[in-house]
Amino acid sequence: MERADDPAGTATHVAAFLLVEHHGPWGTAVLRDSRLDEDVRRHLSGIGAVRVLLARRHHRAHRGPTYAVHVCFPHTQRLLRHEVTDHRELLDLDTAALARGEEPPGWVPVTEPLYGVCTHGRHDACCAERGRPVAAALTAIRPEQTWEVSHVGGDRFAANVLVLPQGLYYGQVTAADAAGLADRHESGRLDLDRLRGRSSRPMHVQHAEVALRRHLGDDRESAVRVVRRDGELTEFAHGEDTWVVRVRRGEGEVEGRLTCGAARPGRVPVFEVLSLERV
Repeated sequence: MERADDPAGTATHVAAFLLVEHHGPWGTAVLRDSRLDEDVRRHLSGIGAVRVLLARRHHRAHRGPTYAVHVCFPHTQRLLRHEVTDHRELLDLDTAALARGEEPPGWVPVTEPLYGVCTHGRHDACCAERGRPVAAALTAIRPEQTWEVSHVGGDRFAANVLVLPQGLYYGQVTAADAAGLADRHESGRLDLDRLRGRSSRPMHVQHAEVALRRHLGDDRESAVRVVRRDGELTEFAHGEDTWVVRVRRGEGEVEGRLTCGAARPGRVPVFEVLSLERV
């Protein structure tokens, strides 16, 4: 956080999210080291472009006969919920269909946003140290919409907040930011200083969108739309105007450790805006 890396264009690019309520403990590799049944772990591992996250309530023990399971398709902004009494029921989930973007039959659409805060301390201590205060702050104002989740990627931007169904990644969020972030999101606006990107898009397209929004000074979520992508070039619609942004992705090595748990400096994506113009 002190290094002030630009978060734009660093969201994990996935087709879908699968959030499984599991109150832990969470090991370093969340599925492999969890206490889920071995068959369930095997079934949920390696589902193509589906990101599997374990989820739990903040400082609230699991009670009741069921566990919540959510699936989200950010590209279509669809969030669905299902409940199971035993995690082995997930063996009936067609994971290949999820990877193809097909909604599981009978699951219930969710209309309110879901806030997932990464608190996966076994993966990296930064996530727990910085994530738990954010989870507490969001839980205080959105108790039914907030979940602690396992590793989402980009630990150096902790605390990380995933907002569904849009698949928005926010980084470097503090407890003091939490209420404003939720209010802004629910009024249809983005926090351009903390926005890492949309997980439904490749990283260079994420970076191009944030760069254009910063240039225009427009944080309205619906104001900018991708029209066409061609290699480094992304074409956007903004009102009656068309903008073309060309972004080159490279890789650089940062000075110092990337995360709390890193033993040595690491390499990270580096983006350069080559051109940004209205056509």
